[in-house]
Amino acid sequence: MADQANTAPKRKARKAHEATVTGRRQLSPDLVRLSLNSPDFVGQELEFTDHYIKLLFVPEGADYAWPFDAAQVREEQPRDKQPITRTYTIFNLNSETGDFEADFVTHGDSGLAGPWGRDVEVGAKIGFFGPGGKWEPEASYDHFVFAGDESAAPAISAGLARLPEGATATAYIEIESEDRTFEIPTGEGIDIQWVYRNGATHGTELSRIVRGAGVPEGKKTSWFVHGVAEMIKEMRRFLFVESEIPREDVSISGYWRIGMTEDQWQSSKQEFNAEIEAEEERLSTR
Repeated sequence: MADQANTAPKRKARKAHEATVTGRRQLSPDLVRLSLNSPDFVGQELEFTDHYIKLLFVPEGADYAWPFDAAQVREEQPRDKQPITRTYTIFNLNSETGDFEADFVTHGDSGLAGPWGRDVEVGAKIGFFGPGGKWEPEASYDHFVFAGDESAAPAISAGLARLPEGATATAYIEIESEDRTFEIPTGEGIDIQWVYRNGATHGTELSRIVRGAGVPEGKKTSWFVHGVAEMIKEMRRFLFVESEIPREDVSISGYWRIGMTEDQWQSSKQEFNAEIEAEEERLSTR
């Protein structure tokens, strides 16, 4: 048995890429847009609108810095000194130059990537894994409903910019308050609905507004719903149990969870999803 364990195939090492910060813009009091460039994106045509990368942050106290060999670091460093990943949607990719953009939500000095995005200087370099992604607006739908908080806004923006010809869309975007709005694609057939928390728990106002609007009638509709996990639970019940929306018409997942770091959320996400799927099954068979 020991020989079998020693010869078990190792997980394939992911290749880390490098991005350079080339610019920054303050979109709202707590939202920063960074312009970046990666030579590894030159020639890449990204087919989806929810493409993301995982930025690599070096833990405090570690004895290495970017650039580094991610596989080597994984083998040589203890778990608490291995790179910390934070996931960000990328958009406006120019495949000829490798330029792209990413938005960072900032909440003072809390968190890891938010303060970095707020303070990083032009010219700084950072490693990343990716890109990943799996959704885009398909031409077989007449209408699209987008719903999410600030974390989902970049993917919503990218989806709105790539709507099929003749399609319409409604986008519900939850932000803290009226003075936190930011630029987002608009145009004929696009209805932007800003949802203000005004101190309420993340996701509660968004769930209430989307539920109140109901399901569009007479249109083949695709749903893109992403953001805080607590909102996702409510929206899954609304879509799959109460409204009986076909699952193939819905892209829905939690990008984050209240009170958890990304690492904690990712390690518990599968269990969270299994629990709500079991509850949906129970409610559907009543």
